[in-house]
Amino acid sequence: MTKPVVITCDSTCDLSPELCERYDIRIIPLTILLGEDSHLDGVSFGAEDIYARYRADGTLPKTSAPGIQQFTDFFTAILDEGCEIVHLDISAELSSSFNNACIAASELEGVYPVDSRMLCNGVGLLAIEGAECRDKGMSAAEIAEHLRCLTDKVDTSFVLDTLEFMWKGGRCSGVTALGANLLRLKPALEMKDGKLSVYKKYRGAMSTVYRQYVRERLASADVRPGHVFLADSGEVAEETLEEMRGIIREAVPGAVIHSVKAGCTIVSHCGPKTMGVMFIRK
Repeated sequence: MTKPVVITCDSTCDLSPELCERYDIRIIPLTILLGEDSHLDGVSFGAEDIYARYRADGTLPKTSAPGIQQFTDFFTAILDEGCEIVHLDISAELSSSFNNACIAASELEGVYPVDSRMLCNGVGLLAIEGAECRDKGMSAAEIAEHLRCLTDKVDTSFVLDTLEFMWKGGRCSGVTALGANLLRLKPALEMKDGKLSVYKKYRGAMSTVYRQYVRERLASADVRPGHVFLADSGEVAEETLEEMRGIIREAVPGAVIHSVKAGCTIVSHCGPKTMGVMFIRK
């Protein structure tokens, strides 16, 4: 008899507690490190805490993947319920999370790790897809294989208001950040081959940039009907978010739109007023 399937993710999926409950998805958190202090991503620490600390003393956090023993304990508790597991992680190109999950899973029976090749709600899209496949009666092995085949159809991108956080985090030079700010350039990033890279630079006020970015991103792909995520890292006006949801509704009729807040990983690297739109292509 096929065992019940549980879909799990690391916390970089940025799924809200409400979505996790709705789709019965379980989360293992990364650790957020701030000097001598450590916090659990999304459990005891969030985006507002990052901004408060940065504005107080200029400190940005580092993230630490769950260790092998943490994964072992997490998986074992679920297996003991008589279930099998399909587990999704942030791209292996960006974190050791997937590798640690694979090592833990190799010592257990019934755990199927999947490298999402994504981050943020790109991982979340695959998790929801897995949950919907589970609810259709697919086995854990079948779901895992389906998701592996789907990773290159997930479209994940962001547009940034500032390069300050990337500069402070050592991911771009001070000259690059200064030049972008002086020219009012707003870099747009996309996940490709498991890595995040710049694909375009917008210019002007963010209100105009958001419209251009969302319209162009949706128009550039044959969007599969279903779930579309609109993520922001905070400090974006609600009326702006509603305008973006309207653009999505117009571009993808019948889309199930999830408007969510980006988690600590995106916030610590991209800073406030970052916006991302994520969907699955046909």
